[in-house]
Amino acid sequence: MRAARWAVAVGRSPLTAASDTDGATAPGPERAAADLRMPPDQLQAHWDRARLAGLVEFHHDTVRAGWRLRAWDRDDSAVLRGWVALFDGWSLAHPAPPAADPALVGEVVVAAPQFLSVMHLSAGPVTEPALLELLTKRIAELRDERAAATDAAGDGHRVAVAGPDPTEEELTELLGWALDGFAGVGALTRCQGPGESGQAVLTPLGNWAVWVKLEQICVAAQSPAGNIEQNAEDMLRGCIRLTPGPARDEYRAWLAARTTAPAVTELLTAARGEDALIRALAFEALRVVGGPAEPAVREAAAETALRPYALLWLAEHDGADPEDLAADASEVLTREEATWLWVDTAAALTDHGEGRLLVEHLETSGHDSVPRLLAEIRATGHPRTVQVLVALAAALPDPVVARKVRRAAFQVHTGEA
Repeated sequence: MRAARWAVAVGRSPLTAASDTDGATAPGPERAAADLRMPPDQLQAHWDRARLAGLVEFHHDTVRAGWRLRAWDRDDSAVLRGWVALFDGWSLAHPAPPAADPALVGEVVVAAPQFLSVMHLSAGPVTEPALLELLTKRIAELRDERAAATDAAGDGHRVAVAGPDPTEEELTELLGWALDGFAGVGALTRCQGPGESGQAVLTPLGNWAVWVKLEQICVAAQSPAGNIEQNAEDMLRGCIRLTPGPARDEYRAWLAARTTAPAVTELLTAARGEDALIRALAFEALRVVGGPAEPAVREAAAETALRPYALLWLAEHDGADPEDLAADASEVLTREEATWLWVDTAAALTDHGEGRLLVEHLETSGHDSVPRLLAEIRATGHPRTVQVLVALAAALPDPVVARKVRRAAFQVHTGEA
């Protein structure tokens, strides 16, 4: 935390040198260690943890505060999420022994959740020999699974799936490394058991983290519409006919199976497409993500097509009542932004709804004059304006009003003032 705040204050990593106003290079790590009152040899570890916890972000060469650091003093969930990110990155925070086989190290990382789950269910210390037995069996299972997969692919696709079987000495060393790694991030404590046997027990934080991971697995397994394996856009399309409750369950399941940052990026990419309903659903899914999506949503607010959605999302995130925003968003959106959103919603109804819904949508515009609404719609420059107006004209029961709307559509199409 101290290293993160120092880096944000000066705008650079504590491990890099800075240039003074005369262009001369000023001390980097030495100055940072002195300011932070910590031994220079500890600086790297503190800085690595700040980055793994998501406390800082790099924008080109400049260090800025991550959302977790900004929310640290007012939001306990930001603290917990930061710690979970550090927990997930334990193998980076505590590098493996230099002489260890990289493939075997990777297998130990993959196998670690299993022995953590056993420790969680045991609700007490577990001996290291028992953990070693679990680790040995799990690595054997992983190798058997890969061998079966390559056999199924056929002789033409055979690859070396594993090296020689690991020795007990190798696995003992790597089990110790893993336990030290989890201990280093506060997830467990190593202690001496009866006789010469070592033991390990999860800390309250460690138990909570494993419980969260198990819950995510259960949520992911309960994907109601079966879209968990789809990309973001296809998942959202699969939610079009769902009511809000089941749709949120589907978003949660899809998100639980993915790392948060890439999932947010994928949702925003889907939102940038031509389908306005997918855009709206993408931001509904981002509401399920919550705080971790804030930096990306703030950046998205600079894009015309996403700005109204992003501003409403941010207002809700800051505590505004969604129902109040739905009734009157004038405190969040300008008139032009609100009109753009109205056209975008009408485009979604044009593509996926019924004419009746489009007419009802006209009544939500808040305008007492159709000509004034049409003038504002034309001024937005929304790319779907013509299609929306044509569909609206076809759905309107009043032939006089319908004719005005068709005329406006023709003017937009031909570029008339």
